[in-house]
Amino acid sequence: MAMDKKFQQMSAWYLLATVTFLVLLMQNFLGTANVETINYSQFKFALKKGQISDVVIGKNTIRGTLKPEALSEIYPQEKIKALGERAKTHHPFIVVRVTDAALTAELEEAGIPFKGEVTSNWLTTLLSWLAPVVIFFVVWGYLLNRMGAGGGLMQIGKSKAKVYIEKQTGVSFADVKGIDEAKKELMEVVEFLKHPEKYQRLGGHIPKGMLIVGPPGTGKTLLARAVAGEAGVPFFSITGSDFVEMFVGVGAARVRDLFGQAAEHAPSIVFIDELDALGKARGVNILASHDEREQTLNQLLAEMDGFDPNKGVIMMAATNRPEILDPALLRPGRFDRQVLVDRPDVRGREKILQLHAKKVKLSPTVKLGEVAAKAPGFVGADLANIVNEAALLAARQGKDAVEMADFEEAIERVVAGLQKKNRVMNPKEKKTVAYHESGHALVAELVPGADPVAKISIIPRGIAALGYTQQLPTEDRYLLTRSELVARIYVLLGGRVAEEMVFGDISTGAQNDLQRATEIARTMVTQFGMSDKLGLVALEGPRTPLFLPIPMQSAKEYSEETARVIDAEVKQILEKAHDKVKEILASHRPVLEELARLLLKKEVVERPELQAILKVRSIDRAKERKKVPEVAENEQAQPN
Repeated sequence: MAMDKKFQQMSAWYLLATVTFLVLLMQNFLGTANVETINYSQFKFALKKGQISDVVIGKNTIRGTLKPEALSEIYPQEKIKALGERAKTHHPFIVVRVTDAALTAELEEAGIPFKGEVTSNWLTTLLSWLAPVVIFFVVWGYLLNRMGAGGGLMQIGKSKAKVYIEKQTGVSFADVKGIDEAKKELMEVVEFLKHPEKYQRLGGHIPKGMLIVGPPGTGKTLLARAVAGEAGVPFFSITGSDFVEMFVGVGAARVRDLFGQAAEHAPSIVFIDELDALGKARGVNILASHDEREQTLNQLLAEMDGFDPNKGVIMMAATNRPEILDPALLRPGRFDRQVLVDRPDVRGREKILQLHAKKVKLSPTVKLGEVAAKAPGFVGADLANIVNEAALLAARQGKDAVEMADFEEAIERVVAGLQKKNRVMNPKEKKTVAYHESGHALVAELVPGADPVAKISIIPRGIAALGYTQQLPTEDRYLLTRSELVARIYVLLGGRVAEEMVFGDISTGAQNDLQRATEIARTMVTQFGMSDKLGLVALEGPRTPLFLPIPMQSAKEYSEETARVIDAEVKQILEKAHDKVKEILASHRPVLEELARLLLKKEVVERPELQAILKVRSIDRAKERKKVPEVAENEQAQPN
C-alpha cells in the first residue's frame, strides 16, 4: 500500500510537469510562424531599395518576404553563411508595427503588393482558459491523494486517533515511579482487560471511565501510555483539540467514528488527552459559547452512555483543569473514577530521580535522597529537567561524572534562574542587596516555624532577582498553623526592615516580598478564619484552578463595610509583623552586620558558615526562637 501511494504521488508530479510543458510549448510555437524578426528601420530601408516582394499588415505586426539580395544589406555575413542555401531564396520576416501614416503610400509607390489582416488565434485563447483549469484539477487531485484515507474530503469525519498495540508505546508500569497510588488504580484496568471473568463472575463491572487529574508534569499522559504498554489491547490515543475543526459537525462525526472503531476492536482503551479542550462546562459564559464544541461534547456524552462496559471498552482521559469540566462528564456512568496524580513526596521524588539517573554517570558522592529533599514541590518533569541540567553542567566543565554540586546548581537554575555574574552592580546597590538578604536569613534562623536557611546569595539570577535566600523545609508539609504563617510573613519582611535599619531608607527590592506577605495575610483573614474581628467565616473561596497558578476573577461576596474591616485586619497583621521583625534585627544588629560583610566578600554563604557566625556570636537559637512564640500567642490573645 505504501508503494502504491508513493507511485501515485510521483505520477501526479510527472503529469503536472508534462501539462505545464505542453502549455508553454503551444503558446510559443502555435501562435506565430517561425520567421526572422527585423527592426522597423531595416524594413523601411529594404522597402526603399525595392527588396521586399509582398507585405501583410496586421494589427500589431507586419509580415512579408525579403528578396535574396536584401539579406546582404540587413544581415551580417556570419548569419548569411549560417543560412546556407536558404540565403538564395525569398526569406520571411516579421516586424513590430509602429505608427506610420505614409507606409501605404510608400508601398504603392514601390509597387509592392500588400494587404491587411485581422488575426484571431482561437487555439491560444482556448488554451489560456483551459490550461489553468486543467492545472487546478490536477493539483487538487494530488492534494486529496496526499491527505490520505484518514484526511480526504469525503472522510474528514474520520477519527484522528493514534492506535497503539501492546509494547508499541515503549512505556510500562516499570517506567512510572513516585505515584504508586495512581499506578495501582490503573493496574486494575489492565487486570480487568486481561482477566475480565475475575470481575464479571460476581456481577460487577469495571468503571466506564477513568479521569486522571493532577498538576502539569506529574505524569498523567505517561501513566496512560504505560497502560497501553501493559494491557496488550488496542489503545486509541487522541487529544481533545483534535475533535473540533473548521467544518460544522466534524467533531461529532469523529466522536462517533472513534467509539465505533473502539467497539470493533474491543477489548480496547480510548484515551483523550487534555480533556478540558473538549469538555468545558456548557452555558457558563453565553457570550463565549462555542456551538460546535458543545455539539461535540453532547455526542461524547451520548456515546459514553451507549457503549456496554462488559464489552471491554474503557474510557480514559487526562486533564489539569477538572474544575472547568462539564458536570455531566463527571457523574457515575461516565467518568466514574477520578485518579489523582499529585506532586510526589520526598520518597517519590527520590524514586523518580533514580529512574532518570539510570543513563547518567553519577559520582559516588551523589546522594539522590538529599537532592530529593532539596526539591520540595517538584513534579516528575521538573526532576527529569534537573537530572538533565546537572549532566549538561558536568559535561560543560569537563567532568568525568555528575557531582552533587552539579545537582545543587541545577536546582538553583530551575528555582531562581540562570546566574548573571557578569552583571555590573554599583557598590551601593550590592551593599543594599547584601543587607536585604542577610535580614531574610537572620529572621528565618531566629523565628520558630520558619524553614531553615540553606544558602544565601547576592549573585543576580533570572530576570529580576538581584539575590536570594534559599530555605529548605525539613519535611513535606500539608497543613500550616497560624504561627507558621506569621513566621513566613516575618521572613518576607526581614529584608525590608534590614534596609530601613541600616540605611534609613528603603528600595524597590522588597516589591515581591511585600506582595507575598500581603497575600498570606489576606488569605489568613478571608479564607482561614484567623481574624478575631471577623470570626470563623470564609469570605472568599479558592478562586484559583486546582492545579494551575492562574488567578480567576470572581465577584466580591461581602459588603463594603466588611471589605474595610478586612483591609484593616490585613494592615494590622503586617504592621505587627514589621514591629516584631524590627525588634529581632535590632537585638541582633552585630550578627546582621557580620553576615552582610561576609556576603559582600564571598557573594555566596552556605548554611555551615551561617551557623558558625551564630555560634561565634554565642546566640542560642533555641532560646531565641522561644521568645517569638510568646509574641505570636500574645498577638492571638490580644483583641484586634
